[in-house]
Amino acid sequence: MNDYGVTGATTGVEVLIKLPVHEVWSGITAIERYGEWSPECIYGAWLEKDVRFEARNRFPDGFETYVTCTVTVSEEQKRFGWDVYGDESVPFAHWEYELEDRGAATLVRQTFTHGPGVSGMRLGVVQDPDRAAESIQGRLDQLAANMRSTLAAMESAIR
Repeated sequence: MNDYGVTGATTGVEVLIKLPVHEVWSGITAIERYGEWSPECIYGAWLEKDVRFEARNRFPDGFETYVTCTVTVSEEQKRFGWDVYGDESVPFAHWEYELEDRGAATLVRQTFTHGPGVSGMRLGVVQDPDRAAESIQGRLDQLAANMRSTLAAMESAIR
């Protein structure tokens, strides 16, 4: 089956947040608060603290998904990331934050990388392969905009 460039598709943002690194760390690891900040994630809860969590996402068309996530990297006040799983044993996405301490501020680098698993992006591309590149880029642009919105809302809430 042709992958059309979905696996490995990536996007990211770099945002300077005017909060010290320990406060940003508290925000990015507060999975239960993502629903307050994210334009897409409406719910998050730890299943096993610092190991696995569940999340629900709602898309602009009203479609909702439920996923489970496994923390893959957790270096306090430096890096935090997780793999996202649907109904299969391989992840369909990896999200990660890298934090750079700038004293009273923190430089946040957030990335999304599509995995080999089945996702809405993959299904959309398979249904309309002639628009694969356009569909992938559109979703990556949407994710980057969501990252910026989430980080801005997190900064305002913590401040």
